[in-house]
Amino acid sequence: MDGLQRRLAVARGDEPADLVVRGGHVLSVFTREWLEADVAVADGVIAGVGSYEGRESLDASGSFVVPGFIDAHMHLESVKLMVDEFARLVLPLGTTAVVADPHEIANVLGVDGVHWLLDATSELQLDVYFMAPSCVPASPFESPRRALTPGDLESLMRRRRVLGLAEMMNFPGVVGGSPGELEKLALDGARHVDGHAPGLLGRDLQAYAAAGIYSDHEALTVEEGRERLRAGMWLLVREASMARNLRALLPLVGEYGPGRIAFCTDDRDPEDIADAGHVNGMVREAVAAGVAPEDAVVMASHHPALWHGLSRHGAIAPGYVADLLLLPDLVSFQPSSVLKRGLPIEDVPRVEIPEWVRQSVRIAPLTPADLAIPWSGGDARAIGLVEDQVVTESLVQEPAVESGLAVADADRDLAKIAVVERHLATGRVGLGFVSGSGLQRGALASSVAHDAHNLVVVGMDDREMTFAIERLVELGGGIVAVDGLRVLAECPLPVAGLLSDAPLADVIAQSRACNEAAHGLGWSGATPFLTLAFLALSVIPHLKITDRGLVDVDRFELVPLTAGTGAGPS
Repeated sequence: MDGLQRRLAVARGDEPADLVVRGGHVLSVFTREWLEADVAVADGVIAGVGSYEGRESLDASGSFVVPGFIDAHMHLESVKLMVDEFARLVLPLGTTAVVADPHEIANVLGVDGVHWLLDATSELQLDVYFMAPSCVPASPFESPRRALTPGDLESLMRRRRVLGLAEMMNFPGVVGGSPGELEKLALDGARHVDGHAPGLLGRDLQAYAAAGIYSDHEALTVEEGRERLRAGMWLLVREASMARNLRALLPLVGEYGPGRIAFCTDDRDPEDIADAGHVNGMVREAVAAGVAPEDAVVMASHHPALWHGLSRHGAIAPGYVADLLLLPDLVSFQPSSVLKRGLPIEDVPRVEIPEWVRQSVRIAPLTPADLAIPWSGGDARAIGLVEDQVVTESLVQEPAVESGLAVADADRDLAKIAVVERHLATGRVGLGFVSGSGLQRGALASSVAHDAHNLVVVGMDDREMTFAIERLVELGGGIVAVDGLRVLAECPLPVAGLLSDAPLADVIAQSRACNEAAHGLGWSGATPFLTLAFLALSVIPHLKITDRGLVDVDRFELVPLTAGTGAGPS
């Protein structure tokens, strides 16, 4: 008897199920009801919901049985963990599938890196779906290893588990009708496209949606979310380690209901997941804020599946994949049991790491003199940090000047920032200032710098900043905090300069130590290294920096460090 015939026999009651989950309160995502019913599983698929017998049974008495959670948009690389360790972390938390945008590894290793990541996730019990990276580079102001061509994207979109085109970050290019961006949107596999349009409103948003881009995870305010829903877009509500938008956008659920709203994590630190949960943490927080548990679960399961066309995921109903969570209550949302395709979570096999994905950090020789900013007086542009957000302010401040050089100034909370090109050893270095970090001494450096992932360093002294960069090169990538010429803490990320090859517990301990060291140096924000990573992303307003210099994202152009009110660089 083939799979479908057997499933039908089980559904009719003619054959016993492989497994019956018995006695629980089963959520129907379609009617928002809790059903007192059994769930019958055959060959990893739900055969029926009702009264059934099976070869094995699982007692769910008193439990709430809900579909597995699906992360609607995330970056595997941001978690710092190899994919097998990531699966070990999130499966017990109830995340049974994720939709990943691998544009981080694409910037470092090109299309070959994406194909490798696809292969590396193929045997995981966690379902990992992908979107083909649409913007490598994210803008003309960034320097990846090499750009992805339309041909590269077509090759990716022919792969199984690639659902469409990932977040279209060059939203000015789309709105303005850039031929290069429109060519990507015209590809055969680009019928399903994720968006990325922070702050976009009015006619510009209408143009963006008119291009066929029907989701966005960058809405920060109720106004932005409302306009996206009214334009027929899916609102992917993000709760990342740094960009925390859930609470701000939840009023829209009360205003319109949960329709066309789904949850995503985007970029999360491993220790944040270990401490606060993954998608289940978003469900918990939403319910604590007054959202009905049924609505919160639907936005974490059925709606991500609907948006991404995963037609057999996200529901407990006949014909759907048997990804089931048993929840002891509707408060903590910590599963007591997780079933993946009707089976308990298995031990995740180790993923082999080929040598070619390592040793990706290549820079030209660097000295403190390369970080010096000659200055003859006047104001400078400075990147102003915004707490818990990836957007920044564009500020004007007068830097301190010593011996004809503009320098960091702890008294005025003005740190120095540099981005060093690390793919082709070109020697390009972008220099600027950051306001609002709280940093008093030392330097923080990272090879995780969205999206081109060149080396980014913030510090109070050129020698320390150079020392931190040198240490990153020795590690083959990672994050590091230094004080003087001494390493306080480090987290090596030798796989493309983005991922660790160490076990979960080690990575969490190292990441925690780096953040604690940063705070010890005076850093005042919650997520020092994630903040650092987003300062180089040239498609998030308002002022950012790449190896090519300062980027005014609103004007979408490179701008000089001098603000034009003085002599500036000499």
